[in-house]
Amino acid sequence: MRIFAVVPPLILGLAAIGFAAEHNPPPVQPATSFPAVESHPDEHVAIAVEPYDTKEKESIFRVDYIDHDVMPVRLIVTNLGDKPISLRDARILFETANGDRIQAAEPEDVERLMTRRERQGSKIPLPAPLPPIHTKPKGSMSEIEQDFNTFEYSALAVEPHTTRAGFLFYDVSGLSHPLAGARLYVRSIRDSEGNELFYFEVPFDKYLQSKSGQMN
Repeated sequence: MRIFAVVPPLILGLAAIGFAAEHNPPPVQPATSFPAVESHPDEHVAIAVEPYDTKEKESIFRVDYIDHDVMPVRLIVTNLGDKPISLRDARILFETANGDRIQAAEPEDVERLMTRRERQGSKIPLPAPLPPIHTKPKGSMSEIEQDFNTFEYSALAVEPHTTRAGFLFYDVSGLSHPLAGARLYVRSIRDSEGNELFYFEVPFDKYLQSKSGQMN
């Protein structure tokens, strides 16, 4: 960390741009290092979430998901115990402030949503002097699939003293402030003996509060 402190800001900025341009997943860090985290000490498991809700953060992807009402959420699972845990049967849902639960989208779902959004955007309200201006076209199915192959959370097991991370993509169309009051609901994680762990509810408000604090 001390080495990075003396690197000129310009070099750090260029490195970040190069990192995003190559579409690489961010480095894996323990769940306990993130603001939005829930820990179960008795079960030795911590789960954190980090929404990629800004243009700068989502630049690691090939597709502009935010512009098409898709929220990329990074899931970070840390096993602090001495035995593996299984996510093979896990249910990981985006729970809105109103209590609605949204399943993670598949690539086909994202493509349909983007196509629908483009069609709606192409409609010209009357009277209107000019059609809407799109700054970036919708992503192709190939690009969406590449993003899912690169970034989607796929670890079915988390080994002892290990962290696994990846992204889930949620359709948040119709939600003006999708993260406020919402949470990620995770259940049906099992220990090495097949016993179900207590469910996790990680509030996104913890992330929003941290983000607001950084701006002040």
